[in-house]
Amino acid sequence: MLKNVPKIISPELLKVLCEMGHGDEIVIADANFPAENYGKRCIRADGLGGVQLLDAILKLIPLDTYADKNFLLMQTTQGDPTPTIWAEYFETANKNDDNLRAGNLERFAFYERAKQAYAVIASGEEAIYANIIIKKGVIK
Repeated sequence: MLKNVPKIISPELLKVLCEMGHGDEIVIADANFPAENYGKRCIRADGLGGVQLLDAILKLIPLDTYADKNFLLMQTTQGDPTPTIWAEYFETANKNDDNLRAGNLERFAFYERAKQAYAVIASGEEAIYANIIIKKGVIK
């Protein structure tokens, strides 16, 4: 066991977060995201919500201070409303890191970016458009 590691961080996820370097990206994917199809490494986190995972992850890694955008959301399409979970994501990110620089990616651009990510976490989040790409910063 380890001290101060959030209990929802699995050993596999902890290993991946440790392996990631500055500038590497990780995706927290909602339950509808084709995680196995797009992730080089896919970590199952069934039953866990996106906000829970974001909070736990940002307790362990910083957001990239050198990137223009270090927190990317999947843009809505066809007039879909802004998801209410986004406000929870922003609140959680700001609580854990004072360097939030958010942006949006069009759906298919998000998929392409996810292919390049270090890993994709397949969460159990049921909210739509609840996908995030986080760029890891430097640990000081």
